[in-house]
Amino acid sequence: MLWLWITLGVVGGAALIILFIWFNNSCLKTTKYKIEVEGVPENLRIVHLSDLHGKSFSRGNASLIKKIVGAKPDFIAITGDIIHKYRQKDKDVAVALVASLKEVAPVIYCSGNHEMRGIAYRFLRKDLSEAGATVLDDCSADVCGYSVTGLNCASLKNDTIFKITPQSDIKILLAHEPHFFEKYAEAGYDLVMCGHAHGGQWRIPFTGRGVYAPGQGFMPKYTQGVHKKGKTHMVVSRGLGNSRFPLRLFNRPELVIIDINVKN
Repeated sequence: MLWLWITLGVVGGAALIILFIWFNNSCLKTTKYKIEVEGVPENLRIVHLSDLHGKSFSRGNASLIKKIVGAKPDFIAITGDIIHKYRQKDKDVAVALVASLKEVAPVIYCSGNHEMRGIAYRFLRKDLSEAGATVLDDCSADVCGYSVTGLNCASLKNDTIFKITPQSDIKILLAHEPHFFEKYAEAGYDLVMCGHAHGGQWRIPFTGRGVYAPGQGFMPKYTQGVHKKGKTHMVVSRGLGNSRFPLRLFNRPELVIIDINVKN
């Protein structure tokens, strides 16, 4: 009978590991941040999504959409890497998600590095726009009475941001990569939304630290949460999907809700 108990123990242990991995990679976590911005005429709620990488949370992303509907946002910001590769599945997931979300609130999108890896971005941009997203490629739009700017991922390393920043009292920026925070603050944005870091991929329990992020290396600084410099608040999403490294640990997929409150 000993072999039977050993077998059951191994099978049970393997099942627990599989469940743990599934939980860390497919069970959505909602994170809420409250930010006070001076001069805001009224409260504003934003749902921030990043780094979907073609992933679906239940059939047709129903689980993700349900959570977004429940949040009742004023608008939805998507900060890039909505696809992983230019394969039909990824594009279908991205377009279908945008088409569903446009019925909830205005959808604003800026590109990530995965979109920039293919010359087909112009076709994806067209598809997302036709599905209902406002695609901001180095330009701004009025969203719910606020000036919202989207920085094309290919423009992160140059000075485009200083040329496209609007002259408005309250400025909101969508930009994929968080490690250009100094530049975003220098440009004078009140709120910046970023992704890209995937929460550091593996997070060290009880420390709030991620292990690795592209562009930042090991033990990166900007992997999640709110970072402040001067009047600029940068909110970094841990993202929803996975990239080349297909495994998250202690780092569940994240839906971010940002409440901008009137500063008294």
